[in-house]
Formats: sequence, structure tokens, C-alpha cells
Amino acid sequence: MNFKATNFEERAIHIACADSWLCGIVSVPEQTFSRGVVIVVGGPQYRVGSHRQFTLLARHLAAQGVPVMRFDYRGMGDSTGETRTFESVDDDLRCAIDQFMAEVPHLKQVVLWGLCDAASAALFYAYQDPRVTGLILLNPWVRTEEGIAKATLKHYYITRLFERDLWQKILRGRFDYVATIKSAMALVGNAFLFKKSKVADGSETVHQSMSLPDRMYHGLNQFKGRTLVILSGNDLTGQEFSDLIRSSRKWQKLISTSNVQRYELAGANHTFSRREWRDQVADWTCKWIKTEQT
Repeated sequence: MNFKATNFEERAIHIACADSWLCGIVSVPEQTFSRGVVIVVGGPQYRVGSHRQFTLLARHLAAQGVPVMRFDYRGMGDSTGETRTFESVDDDLRCAIDQFMAEVPHLKQVVLWGLCDAASAALFYAYQDPRVTGLILLNPWVRTEEGIAKATLKHYYITRLFERDLWQKILRGRFDYVATIKSAMALVGNAFLFKKSKVADGSETVHQSMSLPDRMYHGLNQFKGRTLVILSGNDLTGQEFSDLIRSSRKWQKLISTSNVQRYELAGANHTFSRREWRDQVADWTCKWIKTEQT
């Protein structure tokens, strides 16, 4: 079934991947750029996205002349095969890009757009495929016990001290001191627990024994294209990524290069669920793609 808008067409496609079939949607403008976008889906999620975010983003970009593909990994949505995590979707991404370029033959470059662990999956894959010349990463998933503990203490508990409803609960005797103290102490323990992570050895192989932040660093460091990072101002995943950068000189150096542009959307939640947040993300995405068009 095809969907026809005023200046672009959407059509459903099937993508061969190993012994499975992936279900995808391509949005193809009448007059298009030579650079297209593959929306990488985080899990557990499928090609429509939370509050139809991926559908709306794809149509917004296509209306501006940017071809887009969104698809379901094996084992998700309408695709066949066994379910897999964001750490094992390289073949899915490669097959999807192959089919995308077959559907839109004049495409020369691809941008991977991913939210949360989809951003992580994009980073793991991008440097291995020369067709990928851009990355758009939203609230990248760099979760560790230490990282989330520090982010929660810093961005939740400290902020909570200044909220009126907390003090109202205390004054009314409705505050659970025991549970709160236990939770805070557990977070403090995780936040300051020293865990030595293995660093990348410079080879092309990223070992599973490396920490997730180190694997993310390896992927971005190896990637030679340009990157747009968009972070939510009111989201622990985005705040954990920001804290990682602030606490690491190598991350600061990497993110501060001319190849990386960064935005933060104050007040936005993890999935940019409000219309004004979603529209701002779409606008930044579209402008960046057009600016980076070569």
C-alpha cells in the first residue's frame, strides 16, 4: 500500500536479511537530495515510534526533499526472525541501507538517525560503512550502574530538595524517610564504586568485554563523517551522556571537534513527546541535513 502526499510518496517494502524479512517504509520526495536518512529504531520499539514520532519525522523530512527509510529489526514489529538487542543489528542496518539505495537509486550518502539505544546501535555500525556520512544521535544510551547512579543523585535528588511538594509531604508526615535513605545510599554506593574499564586497543574489533561508554567512544572516534547530537534537558539518559562528557577529557576532545554539533532542548523528556519538542527536533534535523549536503 502506498501513501501519496502533495510532493512525496510512501511505500511499504520488504528487505531480505539472512533468512528473514524486514518490513520497512520509504518516503520518497518527487525532487530529492542525494543524501537520505535511515531512522534506526530503539527497542523495544518499531518503525512508527513513540507517539508516532518516526512517522511524523519521516514525512516532515520527505516534504522538504529528504528521502527517508524506517524499518523494523528482525523479530520486531512486522519483521520475521529472532528478536535481537541494539548490540547485534549490524546486519539489519546493512541490509536496510542496501535496499534503501536500491529504492532511491540516485542516493549517494546516508545519515543514521537514532534515539537512545538506537543511537548506540548507529555508532557501533556507522564507521564500518562508507555510505554512512552522517549521524544524528538523540539521548545516546551509555548506561552503566555508576553513570545512572551519579546522574540520579545529581539531577533528581538535588533538584528534588527545591520542590515544594517534597516539603509539603515532609510537613504532613507523609514522607518515607527509610525508603528514601536506603535508595539514596544504594545510589551513592554505585556512584562511587570504582570499576576499571578496558580501553580500546586501536584495532577495528570492538570487544564485548569493553564497557558500553568505551565502545561508544570507539565508534564515534572511528567515524569520519559529521555528527549532530541532540539532548533532552529533562531526561536522565541525556543527562548521563552529558555527565560522561564532562567527566572525561577524551570525550570532551572528541565532542568539541568541528565534526560534531550539539543541541540541548531544555525541559524536553526522553522521547520529545510534546509537539513543540518534536517539531524542534525535526527542524534541527532537516536544517542540519541540508547544511551538510555535499
